[in-house]
Amino acid sequence: MWKWKGQYSINYLVSSSPNSHPNSPPLLLVHGFGASIPHWRRNIGTLAKSYTVYAIDLLGFGASDKPVGYSYTMEGWAQLILDFLDEVVKKPTVLIGNSVGSLACVIAASESNQTLVRGLVLLNCAGGMNNKAIVDDWRIKLLFPLLWFIDFLLKQRPIASAIFERVKQRETLRNILLSIYANKESVDETLVEIMREPANEEGALDAFVSIVTGPPGPNPVQLMPSISIPVLVLWGDEDPFTPLDGPVGKYFSSVPSKLSNVKLIVLDGVGHCPHDDRPELVHEKLLPWLAETFNF
Repeated sequence: MWKWKGQYSINYLVSSSPNSHPNSPPLLLVHGFGASIPHWRRNIGTLAKSYTVYAIDLLGFGASDKPVGYSYTMEGWAQLILDFLDEVVKKPTVLIGNSVGSLACVIAASESNQTLVRGLVLLNCAGGMNNKAIVDDWRIKLLFPLLWFIDFLLKQRPIASAIFERVKQRETLRNILLSIYANKESVDETLVEIMREPANEEGALDAFVSIVTGPPGPNPVQLMPSISIPVLVLWGDEDPFTPLDGPVGKYFSSVPSKLSNVKLIVLDGVGHCPHDDRPELVHEKLLPWLAETFNF
């Protein structure tokens, strides 16, 4: 546990091997919405053979604190990441994020003057903390009245509690995961419990409501041009949340032709969580890029 701002307990893991190269940068794994450190269970062992690997539970998730009444923002998570690098890792680090974790990493990199962040790996980067971010997608425009109505309902405590109780049921979680994973075999009982267990802790409902109803935060489209460090974008092509034909997917598809520091690899037959959906495919693309980019 690490104490953030002297008051919030943040859970993290560190793993390394005696064989890791002394000049290799440390890696920090940042999970997406509803997930936590164990969501990287299929990656940490492989990456730790060559790198010192850190993984963190963002405030509001996993075994980290879930303070009642806290207003969650993308900028807050980005600051948490930067403070963790500054106080715990103490070396320029490659950030590897999934979904909203990716976006938090993008924000952190854009604010760090690249002194703390050495590289970025984005796995199906989110457009915002919630769906209200992507206003130029006709699908979201159609849903906007419904999204605002859901916000209104979630601010009524009894209704929010009933919705949350439904969402965290094993069968509901399993169905949600099956809808966002292309490789259905990866949706096992372990994964369902990884998502479910933290949702039963005190403060989890408040975090859920704050995140779903809060401000979407900075847009990656606006931030990416300010980032000059090496960036690898891995995108599962069967992602229903941030599809390749949506605004964020289209933007990242076009970025390599505009920004020479960005490399995009589309992963065929992969959903919203590539690192857990098809870990071997992610490692096949990620490990050579790390070795080549950081010259060791």
